Amino acid sequence: MILEIYPYLVLNGNGQEAVKFYEDVLEAKVLGVQTFGDMPDNPEYPTPMEAKDRILNAHLKVGNTDLMLSDTFPGQPYHIGSQVTIAIIINDVEKSKKVFEKLQEDGQVIMSLQETFWSPLYGQVIDKFGITWQVSTQTADNK
Repeated sequence: MILEIYPYLVLNGNGQEAVKFYEDVLEAKVLGVQTFGDMPDNPEYPTPMEAKDRILNAHLKVGNTDLMLSDTFPGQPYHIGSQVTIAIIINDVEKSKKVFEKLQEDGQVIMSLQETFWSPLYGQVIDKFGITWQVSTQTADNK
């Protein structure tokens, strides 16, 4: 079952500033902020120093609406016009696979579905209309 969708902003290294800005301007409540430096260590892919303070994920509440944001990883492409994506949270791995498969038809996979430390199945895809989707699975085990 699809649990929710919400806007997800993608910034190019100024995510910390954006969190403070939206907290002030939109009277957002900051529910959580994780940086790339907070990720579990992986000796095969060490996090470079210039990435450690960039935002991996920030969760803000604006009124009754969730707003998420992150920075790009240093060296990853950043295109003006692609700063707003849609996050979709699904509570079933098989449903996530089906939704992702349908979204990728005539589209482009950015990140294949895979296990992450925050989700048993997560991926990013641009659909045939040019909309970027972040498909994330949230089960009872990873809430």
